[in-house]
Amino acid sequence: MGQHEQALDYPIPSDSALEPPQEWSRLRQECPVARVRLPSGDEARLVTRYEDVRDVLADPRFSRVLDAEDAARLTDSESGGLFGGEMATVLPSSGEAHQRWRRLISKWFTTKRMNALRPEIERMADGLVDAMVEQGPPADLRAGLGFPLPVFVICDMLGVPAEDRDRFSTWSDMLLNLTRYSGAESETAQAEFFTYMSAHIAAKRSEPGEDIISALIEEAGEQGRLSDMELVVTGVGLLVAGHETTANMIGKMASMLLADRSRWERLLEDRSLVRTAVEECLRMDANSGIGLPRYLSEETEIAGTVLPRGTTVMCNMGAANRDSGAFDSADEMDLERRPNPHLAFGAGAHSCVGQSLARAELQVVLEVLLRRLPTLELAVPADELRRVEGLVVGGLNEVPVRW
Repeated sequence: MGQHEQALDYPIPSDSALEPPQEWSRLRQECPVARVRLPSGDEARLVTRYEDVRDVLADPRFSRVLDAEDAARLTDSESGGLFGGEMATVLPSSGEAHQRWRRLISKWFTTKRMNALRPEIERMADGLVDAMVEQGPPADLRAGLGFPLPVFVICDMLGVPAEDRDRFSTWSDMLLNLTRYSGAESETAQAEFFTYMSAHIAAKRSEPGEDIISALIEEAGEQGRLSDMELVVTGVGLLVAGHETTANMIGKMASMLLADRSRWERLLEDRSLVRTAVEECLRMDANSGIGLPRYLSEETEIAGTVLPRGTTVMCNMGAANRDSGAFDSADEMDLERRPNPHLAFGAGAHSCVGQSLARAELQVVLEVLLRRLPTLELAVPADELRRVEGLVVGGLNEVPVRW
């Protein structure tokens, strides 16, 4: 694909819900730095090889400052969705200030703390499976389990009362959506969320609890106060990053393991494979959404292509995770694969701060499903599953199952 060939529309559509677009392997081989056109109409460059994606994500010169004058816009809505508007500028996105914020947050996402959360996640998952069993098959695993569980967990961590969970689900959906809601609707959701979180933070300032907001208020108090706005955006970040991605991944993971039911049988026989199976589902996820944008603040060369300052680069982790240069039998699902250095959570200084939480949720959900619903199967052929359109993070519309 030469420089003058037309830009591809991005995200690249796929005929299948679980399989990647065929274009990926061609791009990795022939055009590792491709021209693409985003939903906004702006142009960007797409990288698809493992090494290139990892290097771009880990390189501090490639910033997340996406509000530069010449940065590509992902979407043409007025508010710019989650990546545009004032939201994107409140939290420091790079440098020492960002690292400080990350350190504050990371204290909450240690593997140790996440392991302590497991019994609570299991209790929530069991309760949701109870409700599914009570209604009887067929059921939609996404609506019944995948979607509510991460909201329950995030609300729990933020100290938000259980009765407000449904509102959080709605806000999360609207804040993350690229095309389904108009700019006005997104802005209303954003305003409602801000109002709610501001009141919640004020309450935590006067009466702290055992939650992440209270902990951040206390921590930040010792080393320069985090503003209410920073705390609100931290809440937004946790909700949006932690809800939709994991909610969708639960549905995709179950679908991948049930699409070829010998995989499910294998896990029933050997539960010790749950951990590596979760990692392999993360690696094989062919529908992980639009990818991570990066802005080049100086001229840079990637895979032999010189990119001018001001270029926006889209990193497609899903394509990188199927690069046969990085993984043996990259297109085969191996439930025992290790090591498995996939890029589903990014790489470098901005890798997903909540990845230990995501892993805990996915592993616990899989364990609960194997224990409670060993006869679980897809209620439709895998090729009838449909992708959600318009979300920054990829998912399935529904995951019909029976048992």
